[in-house]
Amino acid sequence: MCCLPRFLPGLALVAGLATVATLAGRAAPMIGAPVFALVAGALAGLARRRSVDEDGVFGPGLAVTRQRVLGLAIVLLGLGLPFGAALTVGRQTAVVLIGTVVAGAVAAVVVGRMLALDRESATLVAVGTTICGASAIAAATAVMKPDRERVAYALGTIFVFNVLAVLIFPPIGRLLGMSEEAFGLWAGTAINDTSSVLAAGAIFGPAAAQFAVIVKLVRSLLIVPMCVGLHLGRRGAGNPGGGQHDAGRPYSERRSAGQAVDETDARRAAWRVVPLFVVLFVAASVIAGFGLVPESWSEPLGAVSAWLIAAVLAAIGTSLSWQRIRTAGMRPLVFGGAIGLVLAVSCLALQQVTGWL
Repeated sequence: MCCLPRFLPGLALVAGLATVATLAGRAAPMIGAPVFALVAGALAGLARRRSVDEDGVFGPGLAVTRQRVLGLAIVLLGLGLPFGAALTVGRQTAVVLIGTVVAGAVAAVVVGRMLALDRESATLVAVGTTICGASAIAAATAVMKPDRERVAYALGTIFVFNVLAVLIFPPIGRLLGMSEEAFGLWAGTAINDTSSVLAAGAIFGPAAAQFAVIVKLVRSLLIVPMCVGLHLGRRGAGNPGGGQHDAGRPYSERRSAGQAVDETDARRAAWRVVPLFVVLFVAASVIAGFGLVPESWSEPLGAVSAWLIAAVLAAIGTSLSWQRIRTAGMRPLVFGGAIGLVLAVSCLALQQVTGWL
C-alpha cells in the first residue's frame, strides 16, 4: 500500500488517454482506439518528456501499465470467444484460414530476409498482419518484450493497410461477384484488425459483416500457438534453465559431468514453456464455451479488454523516440504491404479451390 501513491499519477494518465482514445475510436472506427491511444500517448510524451521518464512523476505508473496490464486484457478477450463455437466455424473454414496464415508466414520469412529487417520488427508486423492486428502485437509484446519504438511502428504499419483494406476489399468483392458469406470469409481471413474487418463487411452487406467477425474471432485463437512459439524461440535463443557455466553444453555432457537432473525443476521448466496469460486465455474461452459467462457480459468484457489494450498502447506511446522510428525507414511498411498482398491473394486462391467462391 505504501508504494501505491507512486503509481497513481501514471495510472491516472493512461486511464484518461485510453478513455479519450476509446471515444475517438468509436467515432472513427476505421482508425480505431489502438492508433488513437498510441498517438495520444506520443503527444503526452512530447509535451511532458521528463515527467514520463522512468524517474519522472508518471514513470512508475506507466511502467506497471506496460508490464502488467497486457495479460489481463488478452485473458478478457478469451471470455468473449466461446471455444466450441469457434471450433465449429474453424472446421468449416480450416483449409482457407490455415492455408492463408501459412502463406503469410512463409512470405514473412522470405520478404523479411530480402529486406534485411530486424527480427523484432519483422515478427511484430508479421503477427499483426497475419493473425489479429493490435491484439496479436499486444500478445507478442507480452512474450518478446521488444523495443517500444518497434511496437509503435508495427501498429502504424498495420493501421495503414487496415484503412486500405476497408477501401479496396468491398469493390473487389463486388467485381468478383462474391456472395456475402464468401466475402465475409475473405475479409475475416485477410484483413487483420477486427474493427476494419467489421467495417469492410458492413460496407459489403450485413451477412458479410456477421460472418467476417466470426471468422476473425476464430483466427484470434491462433494467438495461443503464436505465443507458445515465440516463447519457445525466446527460451531457445537464451537457453534458459542452464547454469552460468553450463550454457550451451549438451545435456549428455552435463550429465556425464555428474550433474543430476532434478525432475521437479524439469516439470517447472515444461510448465513455463507456455506463458501464463495464454493458459488463462484458453481457460477463459473454454469457460465461455460452457455458458458460464452470461451473454449480457460479453459486450462489456470486450469493451474492458479493448480499453486495457488502449491503456497499454498509450503507455507505450509516451516513451516513443521519433528519431528511432525515422531510423527504421520504409522497410517495415514495405514488409507489411507484401504480407498483406500475399494474404489477400492466397485467401482468394484457396476459396476458389475449396468452392467458397
